[in-house]
Amino acid sequence: MSSLLEQLIEAFRVLPGVGQKTAQRMAYHVLERERAGGQRLAEVLGKAIERIGHCAQCRDFSESELCAICASASRDRQQLCVVESPADRLAIEHATGYRGLYFVLQGRLSPLDGIGPRELGLDRLGERLGGGEVAELIIATNSTVEGEATAHYLAQLARQHGVRPSRLTQGMPLGGELEYVDRGTLSYAFGSRSEMP
Repeated sequence: MSSLLEQLIEAFRVLPGVGQKTAQRMAYHVLERERAGGQRLAEVLGKAIERIGHCAQCRDFSESELCAICASASRDRQQLCVVESPADRLAIEHATGYRGLYFVLQGRLSPLDGIGPRELGLDRLGERLGGGEVAELIIATNSTVEGEATAHYLAQLARQHGVRPSRLTQGMPLGGELEYVDRGTLSYAFGSRSEMP
């Protein structure tokens, strides 16, 4: 059985981009200089894992059945923006003046990884599109191979329900991810979106 220190180091490795050396530095830092901060981190992390789920409507993270955006009466319900992750939703919310609703895929189509339409909640998205409220589906998936494949699938789904699909255009780098694009570029790409062919 490994020691508590080894277990702590290994626990930090669950974070993206954290390898053995970084995890070791984090563990040592918490033990040497930030015990109170480490205790607070443990408490908040425990509460977050226990209490944060997914919005029943958009699949974003939420502590209640509906997130604040879906529950807001001031949002434009005719526009629905589809993003891959909560981080992408946050990037659009901060960089643009978009006032519509969202649908968070929590991933992208990737058959090799076992991620298909069902895992992305596309059955639920189809129901929303078929409800007659949505006029435009803004597709804001990343400009990766999987993101483009997902975008084409979403455009077909939108057309099946008589909804106009549009896509972010100018300024988005090929292979880029929304959460890392600067605010000006993202705002421009969002504002200059075009209807998908």
